[in-house]
Amino acid sequence: MKSGLHRGKLIKWKDKRGFGFIQPADGSQEVFLHISEIEDATRRPQVGDTIYYRLTSDRDNKVRACKAFISGARSKSASHPRSLQSQAKSKGSRQHPFPVLGVILLSLLPLAGSVYLAGTTANLIPLIFYPAMSLLTFGLYAEDKSRAKRGAWRISESTLHLCELAGGWLGGFAAQRKLRQKSVKRSYQVVFWGIVALHMAFWLDRLLLDGALVEVLIDNV
Repeated sequence: MKSGLHRGKLIKWKDKRGFGFIQPADGSQEVFLHISEIEDATRRPQVGDTIYYRLTSDRDNKVRACKAFISGARSKSASHPRSLQSQAKSKGSRQHPFPVLGVILLSLLPLAGSVYLAGTTANLIPLIFYPAMSLLTFGLYAEDKSRAKRGAWRISESTLHLCELAGGWLGGFAAQRKLRQKSVKRSYQVVFWGIVALHMAFWLDRLLLDGALVEVLIDNV
């Protein structure tokens, strides 16, 4: 496998699944590219983009692109391609931290509401479902990222959103920050934060209005 920086044109791109193929400038075989390997991008990849990349191989010894960037669409803080080699080691070893503070802040209202509900009605379902569904949802995000890197069939966005709606949105939030999965797709984020807002509204209604708004909605259905 040739080392060093390579250049090619993005000739296929499946934006919903987050991967595509590069035609190398030397005319050699197409190279698989996953969006998680694109660094310092200011936008999503598009067919026709010039891509600079390095080569690696997966567990099946299939060649794929890594440490890639889109020519003309790098953030201002990104360095010139010639300095990429000196940064490769440090970037390759960088790990995204678990968003402890974000998870704590987002969980305060649901936790307070769940404790209140358990104390007043002995209903423990939220206290059980939130952690269980969050773990399940985080696991599904991780599996989806793994499948994407292998080029395998992805977990549908509707499945992820359904798990988030069922109480796993905290796990989804953590996975987006830790795994950098689904964190830059705007349409996905709109639905995700809509689900979060729905849960927050439910607990505000429960804590401040004793569920009056939910009862009105149910009566009008």
